[in-house]
Amino acid sequence: MTLASAAAASSAASAPAVELSDVRFAYRAGTDVVAIDSLVIPRGETVFLHGPSGSGKTTLLGLLAGVLQADRGAVRILGTDITRLSSGERDAFRAQHLGYVFQQFNLIPYLSVRENILLPVRLDAARRARLGGADPVQAADALARDLDIDGALQSKVTELSVGQQQRVAVARALIASPEVVICDEPTSALDSDRRERFLQLLFKSCTKAGATLVFVSHDLSLQPLFSRAVSLPTVNHASAVAAVEN
Repeated sequence: MTLASAAAASSAASAPAVELSDVRFAYRAGTDVVAIDSLVIPRGETVFLHGPSGSGKTTLLGLLAGVLQADRGAVRILGTDITRLSSGERDAFRAQHLGYVFQQFNLIPYLSVRENILLPVRLDAARRARLGGADPVQAADALARDLDIDGALQSKVTELSVGQQQRVAVARALIASPEVVICDEPTSALDSDRRERFLQLLFKSCTKAGATLVFVSHDLSLQPLFSRAVSLPTVNHASAVAAVEN
């Protein structure tokens, strides 16, 4: 490794988990949905992101994950400005470094529960390497047990309830301890007992991996569990969010 590459690696390692600078995003020209001048989330922090419907929460998560690309500004994740990456490079970066629980789950309907959970480690060698030699199937099954879906491991996800599908999406996001975990309303379909069990697993997994957690929810009763709460309307200065988001 050259001195320059070593310095770059050191800089990336010390960078915040999330750093947004002068970010703008619009679904149609002239109508910003996200207008954030600055947002910094240090590594290892657990952040509760909240705001009313239409405040841009899901759009912001899409920008953080590289599912959407900012029209302007820098979106740095673990020191990498993902706005400078191609679509394919953003997909690869997300697969390697991020766990994402989508609001609509995005499960593969023709795969079993176990196969859906295993997708991140089967698609990305670096993510698989973080298992440290552990058997991926055993890791997937352990997560399924923790989330009380181990009895459905062989079932197609289309045969499950909405709450069960949500837990499959959570297990898929957590496998192999990604560095950043993004959750979009992950407890909305869980009863109180399963919600508590899920949150315990989520915090335990993030702490063990030193992962940063960005968690969106309308349930303000969860806010005290997190190290910091961010009200999106206080950082997002876009004026036309509600017109394009639910």
